[in-house]
Amino acid sequence: MSQSTPRQDGGTRPDGTEYEVQKSEDFWASQLTPQEYHVLREAGTEAPFVGEFTDTKAEGSYSCRACGAELFRSSGKFDSHCGWPSFFEPLAKDAVVYLKDASMGRVRTEVRCASCGGHLGHVFEGEGYNTPTDLRYCINSISLKMNPTSANAPALPA
Repeated sequence: MSQSTPRQDGGTRPDGTEYEVQKSEDFWASQLTPQEYHVLREAGTEAPFVGEFTDTKAEGSYSCRACGAELFRSSGKFDSHCGWPSFFEPLAKDAVVYLKDASMGRVRTEVRCASCGGHLGHVFEGEGYNTPTDLRYCINSISLKMNPTSANAPALPA
């Protein structure tokens, strides 16, 4: 778990400003499953290779499961074979915020939803993937909702 979690930080971004979406922890707990709450509000991690979007190839966008803010597009998703959905860029630079995470015995960069502060995963740089940015946003499936663009694609669970 990160040294800082969305639950601990409340409604404050790393730069000191407030997140647009402000809800109590009781509200989040009532709206999310226990596993969703653990990842999104307590900075937990789902097990690798079990998430519903790890191997998804459908076209569309990915939004925050907690607040619905659009975060990533399928055009930025790639196969990293790391066990979690991987993206090489967020939908927009201001769609996510970044925090230093010194847990797990090394420094990493945590990625949170810029609208509600929900924990999404981590971003890694310089791993040698053949992507336009040389970044890998390693995101927990449980933090996301998929919004398919195809009229024939089934709506995925919320």
